[in-house]
Amino acid sequence: MISIKQLAETRGDLTSIPTAYNFFTPNNDIHLPVVSDELYEDSIPTIDFSLLTSGTPEQRSKIVNDLGKACRDWGFFVVINHGVPESLMKVMIETCGEFFKLSEEEKQEYAGKDILDPIFYGTSINGAATQVLFWRDFIKFFVHPKFHCPTKPTGLGEISMEYCKRTGEVARELMKGISVSLGLEEGYIEKAMNLDSGLQFVAANLYPPCPKPDVAIGLPPHSDYGLLTLLIHNGVCGLQVQHKGNWVNLNPNPNAFVVNIGNHMEVVISNPTIFVNILKKC
Repeated sequence: MISIKQLAETRGDLTSIPTAYNFFTPNNDIHLPVVSDELYEDSIPTIDFSLLTSGTPEQRSKIVNDLGKACRDWGFFVVINHGVPESLMKVMIETCGEFFKLSEEEKQEYAGKDILDPIFYGTSINGAATQVLFWRDFIKFFVHPKFHCPTKPTGLGEISMEYCKRTGEVARELMKGISVSLGLEEGYIEKAMNLDSGLQFVAANLYPPCPKPDVAIGLPPHSDYGLLTLLIHNGVCGLQVQHKGNWVNLNPNPNAFVVNIGNHMEVVISNPTIFVNILKKC
């Protein structure tokens, strides 16, 4: 397996890419997203986490209402004042970056065979139907209920453990707010989903510079499974979210989290009464 990083570096001044990475072609009828002129990143809802956890009853009520509206209308929101130290977020990005700087042989020690492997290093992910590869390398590892992490680079394990503890706390508080916004008890989703035994994982992506961005893509349009994804954005443009059929560029404050609603949470939000009734019958 050749990584995208290795491909980009060993080809010198790369001016073309292998045809397997040609995602935007006439044959697959997929085109580059058109960004809306009417919607801007400022339009995406912003949730002040400190008001959710420490605000007055009136402030908390408003934030809970804003949170519920963001989930229903966008499925995305930006979280500020969340309490996770900026220094921790920065060192998490830097240390994950150090992983991708390891030699190909060292990274291959973590090459996965199945996406559910406790630690999975890979590149692209080949869509069997289209045989089109994506322009990215990634490392993914499960951190809950059992903690897994590559042993290299030094410090990644300790940093990841602290980072995941802090982000897990943020996610639980957000889910409490979402529960209340649905007219449920504050801890309903957490208890119903049995989060103490639920899965939490870290995923870090590397997108080396591509000489043909008009035909290749790092990740295609997609939704996430699970409940919530908390994303640190490193400031490099390219992240877009879709709202009512329009694509919106997103480049938030580096100390903010971009949160998106996963497929499981979308089901809960769309049908809270049905969700409750199903659980009562279980």
